[in-house]
Amino acid sequence: MRNLISALAVAATTASLAAAPAIASDKSDALATVTKWTSDFNKGDTKAFLAACAPNAVIMDAFAPFVWQGPNACSTWSDANDAENKRLEATGGVLTTGKPLHVRVTGDHAFIVLPAKFADTEKGKPVTQSATWTVTLQKVGTAWSITGSSWGLR
Repeated sequence: MRNLISALAVAATTASLAAAPAIASDKSDALATVTKWTSDFNKGDTKAFLAACAPNAVIMDAFAPFVWQGPNACSTWSDANDAENKRLEATGGVLTTGKPLHVRVTGDHAFIVLPAKFADTEKGKPVTQSATWTVTLQKVGTAWSITGSSWGLR
């Protein structure tokens, strides 16, 4: 019996150690997805930006109607964002993020919290918003998709 308990303890420790690099890799990969999503947004690459969204994403932002959800959430948010920019006469928007405040991966789901800034020019005047940006993701196969985004102004 003692040998069985020892064998199980060794097996559990080995499995735990084997999982650690996978979790670290998943954290890096999930964060890389958010970084690429940000880059695609900044480049105006709408096709790539939308491709990163999961089919039933939920987007929350600081302009009406404040929440977009369902199969076209990312594209309807993008359209609403374009309309908001037109209303504000906004140009040159750039989203930047800081060091993640929190990255958690549990199985095929990830939760990332980042300090963020969005700077643009509105009606000829520079404007900067500081926010806490929370992004959720789901891994399908080997790729992470954005399932949620919440922009909380600070």
